[in-house]
Amino acid sequence: QENMTAAPQISIPATYMRGGTSKGVFFNLNNLPEVAQVPGPARDALLLRVIGSPDPYGKQTDGMGGATSSTSKAVILSKSGKDDHDVDYLFGQVSIDKPFVDWSGNCGNLSAAVGPFAIMSGLVDPARIPENGIAVVRIWQANIGKTILAHVPMSDGAPQETGDFELDGVTFPAAEVRVDFMDPADRAGGSMFPTGNLVDDLEVPGLGTFQVTMINAGIPTIFVRAEDIGYAGTELQPAINEDSQALARFELIRAHGAVQMGLIDHVDQASGRQHTPKVAYVSPPASYVSSSGKAVSESDIDLLVRALSMGLLHHAMMGTAAVAIAAAAAVPGTLVNQAAGGGSRDSVRFGHPSGTLQVGAEAAEKDGQWSVVRASMSRSARVLMEGCVRVPGDCF
Repeated sequence: QENMTAAPQISIPATYMRGGTSKGVFFNLNNLPEVAQVPGPARDALLLRVIGSPDPYGKQTDGMGGATSSTSKAVILSKSGKDDHDVDYLFGQVSIDKPFVDWSGNCGNLSAAVGPFAIMSGLVDPARIPENGIAVVRIWQANIGKTILAHVPMSDGAPQETGDFELDGVTFPAAEVRVDFMDPADRAGGSMFPTGNLVDDLEVPGLGTFQVTMINAGIPTIFVRAEDIGYAGTELQPAINEDSQALARFELIRAHGAVQMGLIDHVDQASGRQHTPKVAYVSPPASYVSSSGKAVSESDIDLLVRALSMGLLHHAMMGTAAVAIAAAAAVPGTLVNQAAGGGSRDSVRFGHPSGTLQVGAEAAEKDGQWSVVRASMSRSARVLMEGCVRVPGDCF
């Protein structure tokens, strides 16, 4: 018997955007149903349904998600309540197979889309937006309490979306958006290196003890040497993602590293914190063929980095992990800096599965403590679709 009393769908204004190598559903806070305008179970339930999670099939067919960590994302923006900022940016990493939205970190890639969306949504004071030229949108990243500056190109009063800037991992060229992550280190406890060391020994029961660099800049990240865990550093996604034992080993490293970083008290808590920390492995430059078939030459890059996000090898590089790479590369002695050849450097170009990315950081040492003033990288962003998303009215 058909149930004729099921709640009808409701319609919520939303914009589907690509930012860097990610995409997500963007909401203006004021457009959300009132109960979802505040953090809590209702908001999480709504976003899970929008994205199509939890999905035991792992496809997110009944939602807006793309069934990868890069495409299972939601963003909520509002006029900033902070002085000297234009917009408050809240990011939710939506689990694909679990009923869980992780609010513990930022999405660096989508940061590039926040500026254009904020301008188009009327969240930025018109006096700060040039008709033509560059609009600097001052973003308060509310998940991590940090400032991000997005340099959005303007054309005839609107964000310029088309252009010839190419970003490895994104098929079509677009307009370049430079993103500056200001004071990216989370120095709770005084250091962007939570243990106080540039290199630590991490003991992982059953696997052994590994040298790691654990840094909290952009996003908490654990770096390990590729050779120490049996890899070359030139791997593409299938080499890792089709090897369930490898994934289990990476998750063990991540869980034990998270404890040593002070992010969780016990390894069992790692499963409830999928978005942070990240695990990445580094090695000196080598030539390889990227996932699109493009040759990456050893002479084009300073080092190789492969990173895992939400339990799988990422197809390119998470923007926040790129900030961590930039910060760690700028500090002599870290595993990232060693892989890049050592010495002091204010930028590196690294190879990832989809190609290469250049990132920069300004680092300074004072009283034996390293700090990073800013990390910068170029991204692009584009509106893919705008209008409304629909969800059953009783799903949240």
